[in-house]
Amino acid sequence: MLQNTGKLAGCTLFITGASRGIGKAIALKAARDGANIVIAAKTAEPHPKLPGTIYTAAQEVEAAGGKALPCVVDIRDEQQIGDAVQKAVDKFGGIDILVNNASAINLTGTLETPMKKVDLMLGINLRGTYLTSKLVIPHLLKSGRPHILNLSPPLNLNPVWFKNHTAYTMAKYGMSMCVLGMAEEFRGQIAVNALWPRTAIQTAAMDMLGGDGIGKQCRTADIMADAAYAVLSQPRDYTGHFLVDEDVLKEQGVRDFDQYAVQPGHPLLPDFFLDETPENLAQQMEQHGATPAFKPPPSSTATPPSGGPIENTFEAIRGVLSEDVVKSTQGIYQFDLSGEHGGVWFLDLKSGAGSAGPGEPPVKADVVMAMDSSDFSKMFSGKLKPTMAFMSGKLKIKGDMTLAIKLEKLMSRMGKAKL
Repeated sequence: MLQNTGKLAGCTLFITGASRGIGKAIALKAARDGANIVIAAKTAEPHPKLPGTIYTAAQEVEAAGGKALPCVVDIRDEQQIGDAVQKAVDKFGGIDILVNNASAINLTGTLETPMKKVDLMLGINLRGTYLTSKLVIPHLLKSGRPHILNLSPPLNLNPVWFKNHTAYTMAKYGMSMCVLGMAEEFRGQIAVNALWPRTAIQTAAMDMLGGDGIGKQCRTADIMADAAYAVLSQPRDYTGHFLVDEDVLKEQGVRDFDQYAVQPGHPLLPDFFLDETPENLAQQMEQHGATPAFKPPPSSTATPPSGGPIENTFEAIRGVLSEDVVKSTQGIYQFDLSGEHGGVWFLDLKSGAGSAGPGEPPVKADVVMAMDSSDFSKMFSGKLKPTMAFMSGKLKIKGDMTLAIKLEKLMSRMGKAKL
């Protein structure tokens, strides 16, 4: 761990979202120097699913050697932020450092994201960061070592970081854009920087995104606390940087990063917005026992083109779907087609009156059938039965074999419909 140097002794840090996770870890690191910590967060009463409150965090800060001021703050509420800022100034005489840590996350696509979630992410990540900075900056300008640190990523404009969760990326990048603009606006007066983890950090949010198996692929929040401590110890002319925790600590001489691992020696999951693509992240999580909540949709190369024989086949399939077919089948199919008309298609014979179309099914398929697109057309026109296709090696089946047999009943109906 990075050793404390005492550089933050007597400094007052205003930290949003400091009741748990990375925010609290940064608070405790500074507290060991004897810093004053304003814990600005919403949780005043114990939460049934999330650990800690502003008051338990305050107790830990004081036990570590710092002074604490717990404040109930929803950073979407200007009045609550203003009151907390005034309380901090009254109690500690000013504010030296602002850590914009509070954040909301929802990794869904445009059509799946309710506006309530969009408003929440923009309200906390972007507006909340901007508003808190705006209200604290007048006091930072009076400080001898003023600094704003936003826990936000480098502005990586690769479209892969937008396509699966545009709203979240816009909101999170809003925090980074605050760094870009305010660093230049207050150059020579206030240091403004961003810090982001190289790997996933074990927090309540990460447990939500990855399930029970995610922890062993993470580092603890201590690595972000150490990196933040190193950044906040810099002079005010150290500004406008988009920093990664591991790089910061390497510059400080840290070489042993296993000390930060939840399970030393286990492969680590890279964080968002750096080098790994979303598809690779999801695959790595699954390989090591986690269940990603942000499963990316198939890439555009897997999306079948509209029109053509396969689209015509699925149009015919949709024409014979009914509640009776669904009731007698109770299966969700995914077809991975290769060849001239390759692509991914689905057939839902499990809910309602059934549905079919391009792409992966909305929920996990019960059976995945892989074959050449020409054999698929033959199969649904009655010229090739699934069982014969399987026995001859033309069809590969992963999942419930009985559902492949049940599919023949649907094909029989389609034959009568003269596909």
